[in-house]
Amino acid sequence: MAHLIAPSLLACDFANLQQECEMLNESEADWFHLDVMDGMFVPNISFGIPVIDFINRHAKKTLDVHLMIEQPDRYITQFKQVGADVLTVHYEACTHLHRTLQAIEQEGMKRGVAINPHTSVELLEPVLENIDLVCVMSVNPGFGGQKFIEGTYRKVERLRTMIDQRGLNTLIEIDGGVTSANARKLLDAGANVLVAGSFVFKADNPKRVILDLKQC
Repeated sequence: MAHLIAPSLLACDFANLQQECEMLNESEADWFHLDVMDGMFVPNISFGIPVIDFINRHAKKTLDVHLMIEQPDRYITQFKQVGADVLTVHYEACTHLHRTLQAIEQEGMKRGVAINPHTSVELLEPVLENIDLVCVMSVNPGFGGQKFIEGTYRKVERLRTMIDQRGLNTLIEIDGGVTSANARKLLDAGANVLVAGSFVFKADNPKRVILDLKQC
């Protein structure tokens, strides 16, 4: 399967949000990656349901919603209603992860689980069969533009082995510090989906950057 590119709108120009959505529609991007932060699970606040509803009215591609929030179960239905196709919750934020994943599946969305840099991939073993996507955080969550954590490659390799040994189709997504300098190495380690924020939206030619990542 060809790898997917999911630009993170956290780094886009929110004063021109519709134009940024149209740019992604016209680009080689596969997904819109949407980071929701509550100021509690992570030390930052981003955007929520009304903004995603607006993006959904203009986006023509998959909405990949990443919840960096506490008690995400409270909002699963609402995110479905505003167009989420993939809904990712943090392992660290879910007391009853299996139940949360069931609730996401019941709403007809793909089930994603994100893990922070300090979280071992082995902790996902009991629920790996119930996950459609694992989002490996390659920076500490909460802010864009951070430096990539080099230990990510080993985590991706181990996770890829776990998935392949079980014959699963679970996708591995990398979120944080992704650039053309490390994209190929991440894909070789076993990643399927690359999230890039500042590297795309701060570029002089975002469409060209997306194409370059797609052709890695």
